[in-house]
Amino acid sequence: MLNLEKRMILSVILNFTITLAEFIGGAISGSLALVSDAIHNFSDATSILGSYIAIRIGKRKKNERFTFGYKRAEILVAFVSSLTLLEVCLYLLIESFKRLSGPVEIKSDLMLAVALIGFFANVFTAILLHRHASESMNVRAAYLHVLSDSVSSAGVVIGALIIRAFNVTFIDSVITIIIALYISKESLKILKECGNILMECSPNIDFKEIKREIESIEGVKDAHHFHAWRIGEKDLYFECHVKVKDMPISKAQKIKDEIVEILRKHGITHMNVQIEHHCNQFSC
Repeated sequence: MLNLEKRMILSVILNFTITLAEFIGGAISGSLALVSDAIHNFSDATSILGSYIAIRIGKRKKNERFTFGYKRAEILVAFVSSLTLLEVCLYLLIESFKRLSGPVEIKSDLMLAVALIGFFANVFTAILLHRHASESMNVRAAYLHVLSDSVSSAGVVIGALIIRAFNVTFIDSVITIIIALYISKESLKILKECGNILMECSPNIDFKEIKREIESIEGVKDAHHFHAWRIGEKDLYFECHVKVKDMPISKAQKIKDEIVEILRKHGITHMNVQIEHHCNQFSC
């Protein structure tokens, strides 16, 4: 059975092949929808290739310069990939509206044949990546690229059939606009999530509940100075200060252990709890 990395390489080769076929087919047939699908496929190929490279980089071990490791490489790739897609969509929208005011002749038979090849190839690629889509934001971004292109390819096929049957060439521009708007919507979701991670926005955890649970531990006076952030999609860091009553260090260690269990329950993977005792502080 192919692992994720081999599936991604196969997907890249397949998408670059589709891109070439659709560019040539779109240029000859005069279909902007086919060219838009080719551009989308090209972005798919580069997105998956970038995701593959990011996964390889992310496996590198921590060092003195990158003490958190290289896990944010995947987030950076997903961010750039989504941003690029939005730029492509803007171009397609502009070209589509231009064509609506001046429709061109389209060779629907060639458009249909190439669109069908693109559709089945994209469905196959989506199947390759589906089982790994939930593993990381980076792979999910690549999967969404392919999935949205499967939808757009289906739209191009339908458009080619309509043009062939009724010779209404403006439908080519209409389909392109729909595809571009759909891709933009999906890209914005990923872009927002990537931006939150890169800006170290606090993840979706309940600070009030964590504070309540920590302060319910016997011997704890107060919990404060909360900070939480994500290095990667699944690496959640948390730090706080906890003021305790007069007690020996051994008892404070027991409190720290209880706090660690509370934080793990809330999905936190890395934590730093600083115990405050009188005027002294020590980290746990």
